[in-house]
Amino acid sequence: MKPEKVCLECGEPLVGRADKKFCDDQCRSNYNNKANSDVTAEMRNINNILRKNRRILELTAGTEGKTNVSRQKLTDKGFNFKYHTHQHVTQKGVVYKLCYDYGYSDRDKDFVFVIKWGVSMTPPTDK
Repeated sequence: MKPEKVCLECGEPLVGRADKKFCDDQCRSNYNNKANSDVTAEMRNINNILRKNRRILELTAGTEGKTNVSRQKLTDKGFNFKYHTHQHVTQKGVVYKLCYDYGYSDRDKDFVFVIKWGVSMTPPTDK
């Protein structure tokens, strides 16, 4: 006699398919939410940082979609330089770090060039 299979979440006996693991959708959902809660919390925190970075870049880029700004000004607004969604290297070797559709490129140790992706990537000459 085979041992009776039980729901992984609530322990109730399972009826139906031989490979069934949960008695219903709620138990399946609860089980997976518990199993992924630590990963989900970390991802939520990172996504919050990325969204905040994007908002700061969007406000900084202004209506023209590009500008030079001091790193300190971005930091003062709460920008976190450790987080970005991806980066793009131009044919000239300029590295843009992006937070979704807004990004920045280091001009020197004190200034960055902020852009809306797709707008001309040529930085203005003034700082």
